[in-house]
Amino acid sequence: MAESVFRARVAEAGLDGLVDVDSAGTDGWHEGDGADPRTVAVLEAAGYAQDHRARQFRASWFAALDLVIALDGGHLRALRAMAPTAEDAAKVRLLRSYDPAAPAGADVPDPYYGSLDGFEECLRLVEAACPGLLEAVRGALETKEHAA
Repeated sequence: MAESVFRARVAEAGLDGLVDVDSAGTDGWHEGDGADPRTVAVLEAAGYAQDHRARQFRASWFAALDLVIALDGGHLRALRAMAPTAEDAAKVRLLRSYDPAAPAGADVPDPYYGSLDGFEECLRLVEAACPGLLEAVRGALETKEHAA
């Protein structure tokens, strides 16, 4: 869900040629499967496109990434633990840390075992964090541009 929403924000900002947006889980569950039908329904109802296939995050990817977003504290700890270096671990941030209204350390709850309402709440939380995340990414791009 976060991938679809943030990809849309990146495109709206005209940064889609400069920013790659992708997603992967910390475990191999459902690897190769498409998104949960409830996720698809909520995204489509809100006007978002999605073409997701589950896969597992690999530690070897850190070297090519500037930022790694975790949706909850468990994912944050798992991703930081698999980071090959301290610099790579520092690339991992909680999504809701980009929402100024969210309390420190706030998670996006996992709606998988709940009702459709949980998926709608997740979308609301993801959408609330995306402006701050986009601002941070835009700032990082400007910093790289000035350094070049």
